[in-house]
Amino acid sequence: MKIYYGDETKKALKNFPFSNHKTNIDFIMSIVLLKKVAAIANYKSGSLNLEIKDAIVKSCDTILNGGYENQFLVSYLQGGAGTASHMNVNEVIANMASEILKGKIKVHPNDHVNMSQSTNDINPSALKISVYNLLKELNIKLLSLVSSLNLKSKEFKNVKKLGRTHLQDAVPTTMGAEFLAYAENLKRHISLIKSSEDLSKILNLGGTAIGNSINANNLYIKEVYKELNNETKTKFTKANNLMSKTSSQVDFLIISQTITSLCVDLSKIANDLRFMSSGPNGAIGEIILPELQKGSSIMPGKVNPVMPETVNQLYYLVSGNNISIEKAVESSQMELGVMLPMVVDKLIESIKIAGEVISQFDILCIRGIKVNKEKCTYHLEHSTAYATLLVPRLGYDLVSSLVKKSLISNKTLREIVVNEKYLNEEEFNNIIDCKHLLG
Repeated sequence: MKIYYGDETKKALKNFPFSNHKTNIDFIMSIVLLKKVAAIANYKSGSLNLEIKDAIVKSCDTILNGGYENQFLVSYLQGGAGTASHMNVNEVIANMASEILKGKIKVHPNDHVNMSQSTNDINPSALKISVYNLLKELNIKLLSLVSSLNLKSKEFKNVKKLGRTHLQDAVPTTMGAEFLAYAENLKRHISLIKSSEDLSKILNLGGTAIGNSINANNLYIKEVYKELNNETKTKFTKANNLMSKTSSQVDFLIISQTITSLCVDLSKIANDLRFMSSGPNGAIGEIILPELQKGSSIMPGKVNPVMPETVNQLYYLVSGNNISIEKAVESSQMELGVMLPMVVDKLIESIKIAGEVISQFDILCIRGIKVNKEKCTYHLEHSTAYATLLVPRLGYDLVSSLVKKSLISNKTLREIVVNEKYLNEEEFNNIIDCKHLLG
């Protein structure tokens, strides 16, 4: 393998020889993209000559086309606000560009590749570009999941079942109403993610070291945004105050919290599915999840809710990442958020894995759920759920006494009410068949 990185990368490999994974490649590629557009902007502003510009651009395109990922070896866990990973990119591009120029000109990683830039504006901007792309993918997958839940709500529209609060018998509902609620709960996150997309399009690019644009002229700043938007077909914009976006990284925390709140709702849905599918004979058994794999190495025929359990663990992972991001963002000091490497790794991981899990949950679980109508009917009829519907007709105190009698006698509330002639069968059915209460 030919090595294109240089001395600064080698120092970083010595300083951070950690066994965990390397700096996220999506983030690296966003830095490479920024190096390309910066070279063009520097040329247009008169700061970089044509030969060096072309060599840098060609090198960046080569890297972006794939196959050079093994040149970016620095651990994500590093000090220096990400300078090590940033210099890794600068050195690889510089040495590739020098090779293209065949020794006529030595392309310098700092003087040429990093011209008009700093780690402190390149890295946060690269993270926002990566996040923007991942959020768009996430929303597409979330839209698909919402659509699948809506389809299930229609399929189960007329399946009456027991509604529960505190895991106790509550009032009647339908399986369709429950799945519609799941769809609506997730639907609200689509607009929240869209807001995060908008937030990720506001960059501190051009701010250089602390946001006051030292060594970056106004023409370069104008051109670098123009070139970036041409390259990405997206409208990234310069922050009104570059220093504010350099000294504070709360934007990334807001995005992380958006993903975390999504995963909270997903985990709640997963918990409900695990509960309703429990048993199937020794517990609730109201729904049947697709059988995806053996549930036990010792118990024949056992099936586990593997996808809902995966969704639960997604929440644990994203929630933990969010805490790490919060701590890292809070540790910004004076003019710089110095703990960006942790933010980069955890935020990209959260968004990326959320999208992957959502897609599997949608395709392998939600779309294949079946309902056990007999179990739903049995639990509803043998619960106290009808009691609330009887109150307007029989009164709270009388119905309370009938509920207690039903529990003691092990008879259904229907049997007690009809047998003791408080209502006949037809009257009872008319009362409990309140469609507006059933969702």
